[in-house]
Amino acid sequence: MSVFFLTLLLLFPALFPGVFTCCRQVSEEIPKGILQRVEWFEIQKADGLCNLEAVILHIEDKKFCVSPHIKRVKKWMKKMKHKIHRRKHHFRQQ
Repeated sequence: MSVFFLTLLLLFPALFPGVFTCCRQVSEEIPKGILQRVEWFEIQKADGLCNLEAVILHIEDKKFCVSPHIKRVKKWMKKMKHKIHRRKHHFRQQ
């Protein structure tokens, strides 16, 4: 019986990847130079597995969750939508 639960625990992230990639909180402020270093970004909607709106900024091997309501972020996203790779969060496609 415990082998079953151990196997399920190990398979859970593979079966439900969105559970571990949702932003659970967002920053309401963003350092000035961080937007210049963003390699790509994602939009997290407050639906499905994630219950919080967020912009996920990917810089090197890190991700930063920021509020989509920050004026600077809104302006940056509008300006960069054709210059930077933008992806919608993968688990909304389920």
